[in-house]
Amino acid sequence: MQFVYNSRKAAQAAAFLVKLNCGSISVLSLLKLLYLADRKCLVSRGRPITGDKMVSMPHGPVLSRIYDEIKLGQSGGQTQPWYEYLSERQGNEVALRDANPPVNELSAFERDVLAATYAEYAHLGPWALRNITHALPEYEDPQGSSLPIDPASILREEGWEQTDIQEAMMDAREEVFLHRISASS
Repeated sequence: MQFVYNSRKAAQAAAFLVKLNCGSISVLSLLKLLYLADRKCLVSRGRPITGDKMVSMPHGPVLSRIYDEIKLGQSGGQTQPWYEYLSERQGNEVALRDANPPVNELSAFERDVLAATYAEYAHLGPWALRNITHALPEYEDPQGSSLPIDPASILREEGWEQTDIQEAMMDAREEVFLHRISASS
């Protein structure tokens, strides 16, 4: 099951969480909160917020492109739109570039999911968040590497019927197809 990754929406979702955290946050906490929000949105409506690929890594599940964005930084060729909203990582922290980042890519529902995820988990430290994501049923120890997580497996674990999963997969395929057509024209 694959979704269309929206880099601007992903950056705005991250900035939204950082703003809730008074303008800066640890990288590990941000990665875990974004994963948990994408997962919550996936389970609620059959599609995540960012559309990023979910992977198991040694410190638990993360969103792959967002992880690369933070890890590689601007010097790694990562520039837009992440760094319009967020600073390059300083040690283990990222911060807002602007105190009021835009949220126009995020629906009200998605902002509510992000806020609810923040309210539920932000009081925990980064290592507690890591441990929570390690306990998720989709997590598999990648033995020092990374392993893809199929969003359909999350939906199955969360009690979705196979026909509903199939419908969500069809919707995702249609969106990817339409995105490819529009990107090539």
